[in-house]
Amino acid sequence: MLTNRVKELRARFNMTQGELAEKVGVTRQTIVSLEKGSYTPSLLLAMNIAEVFEMPIEGIFSKEEKKS
Repeated sequence: MLTNRVKELRARFNMTQGELAEKVGVTRQTIVSLEKGSYTPSLLLAMNIAEVFEMPIEGIFSKEEKKS
């Protein structure tokens, strides 16, 4: 499972979901789904988000091991 810090970083940068969506070329609903954890971004989207926040992808997205 992929977890992310998009909501936290977006708040830190004082950015709305709509503003982030516009900067990375997706709909606001995509950002909503991403923040809720119900959407796994493409590599290109993850790279675009990392570029907006000026962070490495690994600083925003992390892999969470499945519990068995």
